[in-house]
Amino acid sequence: MQRTLSEGRLSGFASGLGAASADAVYGAIAGFGITVLSSLLLDHRTGIRVGGGLLLLYLGVRSFRAEPAETAVSTADVRGLLGDYGSTFLLTITNPVTVIAFVGIFAGLGVGVSGDYSDATALVGGVFLGSSLWWLALSAGVSRFRSRFTRSVMRRVSQLAGAVLVGFGLLAIWGVL
Repeated sequence: MQRTLSEGRLSGFASGLGAASADAVYGAIAGFGITVLSSLLLDHRTGIRVGGGLLLLYLGVRSFRAEPAETAVSTADVRGLLGDYGSTFLLTITNPVTVIAFVGIFAGLGVGVSGDYSDATALVGGVFLGSSLWWLALSAGVSRFRSRFTRSVMRRVSQLAGAVLVGFGLLAIWGVL
């Protein structure tokens, strides 16, 4: 949401696609029973959490200190959109708890236990599609009302987003200690 407000709808949607892709990766790990990769992620969860926490701290401080954009970018460059996608993908993929949640949900639904992976394929595709549609709707909705926000409101939104990110970063690192 914050990227949509500061950089425009395409940037917000690219960020959302990064989160949706990471969710699909974890969904695939859980749905297809890729236990080796799942175990590897869980074995290294401390390092992953610290890395994710540090990334959250960095993004939070950057957001808190950022000056709001004057207007949304009407045409975003590919490199900027790839950066938006990649940073959100990394942020989402550094949460190994997500794979545990997907394993629990998929096991509860009986997905991936029969050896027939068509259900798992449909579910992982549905996770990605549903998440992508959510981010499309969210970034379009936020973008529509962006012009109603004053520069001072935008600054407060950036500061609030930064403070929340720093808080989550500290929680992630604290959870390792």
